[in-house]
Amino acid sequence: MTGIRKYCIALIFIGLGAFAFAQNEDHQGDQQAVEQTHQPANAETGAEAKSHNDTSSDACGHPIVEKEGEFNAGETAVHHIADANTIHVVGDIYIPLPCILYAPSQGWTITASSAFHPHHHGNGNVAKDGYVLVHGIVQRVQDPSFPKGDVPVSEPTHDTKTVNGKEKDVYYVMAEGKCYELDKKTTFDGGLMGGGVTSFYDYSITRNVFTMLLTCLLLFFVFRSAANAATRTHGHAPKGLQNFVEPFYTFIRDDVARPAIGPKYEKYMPYLLSAFFFILGLNLIGQVPFFPGSANVTGNISVTIVLAMLTFILMLASTKKHFWEHTLWMPGVPAALKILILTPVEILGLFLKPFTLLLRLFANITAGHIVILCFVGLIFIFGKAGTSVGGSIAGAAAAIPLSLFMMTLELLVAFLQAFIFVMLSATYIGMALEEPHGDHH
Repeated sequence: MTGIRKYCIALIFIGLGAFAFAQNEDHQGDQQAVEQTHQPANAETGAEAKSHNDTSSDACGHPIVEKEGEFNAGETAVHHIADANTIHVVGDIYIPLPCILYAPSQGWTITASSAFHPHHHGNGNVAKDGYVLVHGIVQRVQDPSFPKGDVPVSEPTHDTKTVNGKEKDVYYVMAEGKCYELDKKTTFDGGLMGGGVTSFYDYSITRNVFTMLLTCLLLFFVFRSAANAATRTHGHAPKGLQNFVEPFYTFIRDDVARPAIGPKYEKYMPYLLSAFFFILGLNLIGQVPFFPGSANVTGNISVTIVLAMLTFILMLASTKKHFWEHTLWMPGVPAALKILILTPVEILGLFLKPFTLLLRLFANITAGHIVILCFVGLIFIFGKAGTSVGGSIAGAAAAIPLSLFMMTLELLVAFLQAFIFVMLSATYIGMALEEPHGDHH
């Protein structure tokens, strides 16, 4: 405790000292800014004037690349947890992924994300058959007259416009001196989450898909090695990888499946084990801040919806007459009460079960990633995006211990959320399999 106390006191003094240094540095920066504003207007170079005229054009939106001294923590966090058509390594280095795109008006386009020449913030400076890379995500030019093949484009810009009574963030690019509006990929949510049917469909191997395939491959080798070890050491105490995997299997069998499902638990073990290790693997690989990790797969609601629907379908396939009798028309209850209150509530509860599964996993994993990114963002907020060294030191002094603590907590959440998902799935399946008791009839 004495060591921790000394560390906390030292951390406070480092932060205060760095903050004071940053304040002095900011004051000097303000004086320099004042001096620069009194320079004559003709001091601006031709290149600077041209750049100013290009970026101030309202006809093609506003720049999306942050200027020096600017940092938007919210947009940065959302950008890093979102899915993408590229894998960012460091700086302007990106690992390309296959892009499989289809537009009804022009057919299939199969290429790689390297064809867009991604650079800063995942933006591409080349359009491929009318497709453009914006923040690492493929978008498509709406105008059918846009030239096909490889076309140099400007940095993407964005603006807000009203579509069907809702504000929508729209992106643009400049090509051959003309401004073109871009379309995002089709998402079948009916516009509920800002998507809907647009001009193209994206079937690409994105970062999340790549991470899922990689996780499945790693899990295959882990369980294949454990199975081979169990065959070789049959009748002996498990060792190595087998000794690591077997406690998880025993725990899911004895403490989750058997108590929740009952005597018929064995045929549901393959699904419960697959779901547990798949979610756990994705959660753990998402904790790695560099390749092949950093993907927020279980924090993507599309993935959690599919997992929850698998449990829901399996639950419905396991139901018996007793389950539906107590859900739709409970015995021994007045008909008016069943019609007005109990039956609607039971039907609503039936569809809320997968909703609780998908929302709990999605929200917990996404929240953890956002909190860590916000802590790291303190370095850039205090340092004014690199213009204040003292502020960056103060931000790092606060961000490093907070991020380490949060990453440790996220490691616990990775195991906990996999367990909760499987436990609730087993509980719902057990409710569907429940047999009638003698005292009820």
